Amino acid sequence: MRFLPGLICLLPLLSPLAHAELIDDVNDRGELRIAVEANTPPFNFKEDDKLTGFEVELGQMLASELDVRADFVITDGTDMLSGVESGKYDVAINHIAQTPDLQDRFDFSEPYIKTSAQLIAQKEEPQSMLLVQSLTEQKPKANPPVNLAIPFQKGNPAFHASLENALKRIKEDGRMAALEKKWFTAGAEAGEATKPSVQ
Repeated sequence: MRFLPGLICLLPLLSPLAHAELIDDVNDRGELRIAVEANTPPFNFKEDDKLTGFEVELGQMLASELDVRADFVITDGTDMLSGVESGKYDVAINHIAQTPDLQDRFDFSEPYIKTSAQLIAQKEEPQSMLLVQSLTEQKPKANPPVNLAIPFQKGNPAFHASLENALKRIKEDGRMAALEKKWFTAGAEAGEATKPSVQ
């Protein structure tokens, strides 16, 4: 009992360490760690050993707006969301749809695309992680709209605000529309695609 007051005094010192803001970690490192699968053109893929695609360029723009460099980490669906949850990656920019299950686990940016799309994988997390394969007009039945957004660890309001502001600037100055036009034009190299609705 004698050392209990000392422990109580230590709690305020330990508390900030346990709840460090993600934006502070990103700024300290000088980089935004972005998880991608790198196997789904035109979203993100390798071309001549170089990572490219709509989401790769979007990630570079977001990192630039946050005044850090983009550090892309290629992973797979079994590791991606658990890696974001554990802090291994800061964000995943991998055509991930907002679902109720995922919203219980992560905070999300505003959608960067809203589209009808085919689902290619639910991976290890059935009915939660939705990935878009292609934006085609071949489907006879209309799919419900899918919001593609960027998940990150819950409890990081400053990072959330910084990410939202960066995304807003990219949309407002026309860079998002130009990016969408570049990668989602019908007959693009990656395959036939309709334009998604950039929010």
